[in-house]
Amino acid sequence: MAQGPNQKSESLNKYISSTGICSRREADEFIKAKRVKINGEIAKGGNRVFPGDRVLLDGKTLKAKPKPIYIAFNKPVGIVCTTDENERDNIIDYIGYKERLFPIGRLDKDSEGLIFLTNDGDIVNKILRAGNRHDKEYIVKVHKPMNHAFIKDMMAGVPILDTVTKKCKVKKLNKVTFKITLIQGLNRQIRRMCEHFGYEVIELKRVRIMNVKLGKLPKGKWRRLQRKEVSEILRAVEGSSKLPQEQIYQDEPYEEPIKKEKKEQAGPRKEKKERGEKGGRKKSNRGSGKSGGRKSTAVKSGKRTGKKTEEGKKKVGRKNNRRK
Repeated sequence: MAQGPNQKSESLNKYISSTGICSRREADEFIKAKRVKINGEIAKGGNRVFPGDRVLLDGKTLKAKPKPIYIAFNKPVGIVCTTDENERDNIIDYIGYKERLFPIGRLDKDSEGLIFLTNDGDIVNKILRAGNRHDKEYIVKVHKPMNHAFIKDMMAGVPILDTVTKKCKVKKLNKVTFKITLIQGLNRQIRRMCEHFGYEVIELKRVRIMNVKLGKLPKGKWRRLQRKEVSEILRAVEGSSKLPQEQIYQDEPYEEPIKKEKKEQAGPRKEKKERGEKGGRKKSNRGSGKSGGRKSTAVKSGKRTGKKTEEGKKKVGRKNNRRK
């Protein structure tokens, strides 16, 4: 139909994704493969959809956007986070949900834990965009005891995949286990970070994504996200920036609030100590100086000495009277 300059429109890949059949990335692949048509013409990357346009995928008209679905799944080791039906162990077939879903992000085949699935294509990129600080928490077990340098270096950023990882929060849980919080999702990131320092990951479990925790959800089971959880996620991604990560992310290290308080208190304590030392020096000077010496001499030769002399005279007088 005719496209007026004031008509509302949206990008083709976003329109396709909003119907719930795929993510935007998958929609781009459909467009490249010439499987999409707009008003009977083969679509191209960059096309926009205007009100009244008819969009077809593989000759079928795309239906209106369904009611959004958000589920949390505890992925077992061995399941692959893909919608590719050629992959025997793909996550979609494993869950067997009645409606079309796709995973938000990925979790390695050798890893386990929390992952979201949805039919809402708009939310996927917003959650995955590292610049928006949507953090994810993992529990990791390595093959040998860790030292302090390993934890410190992991937090500072590690050179992998021709880049340096963002600074992150790492906490040692025991000799071979640590907790790490990331806002990135590089390919096998945690495993590569550990390998860089000579550590092999034995177990890796994701236990939290943003405000949603894995909790007691059994392995291989899923649950619908609660209304409150969904509301918090939507509110968190509402202002998600479309700028490149480098322009959004300020490279500041994670730091525990308790440590910050200690650092802030260190200064005043040091000042008090210095003041105390200075005060002590002044007191010692007063005690050992000339004025101190004069004061002590005055005490010895002052009124007290005079009183003792008068009392002595009285005693002598009494003795003389007795003799008389």
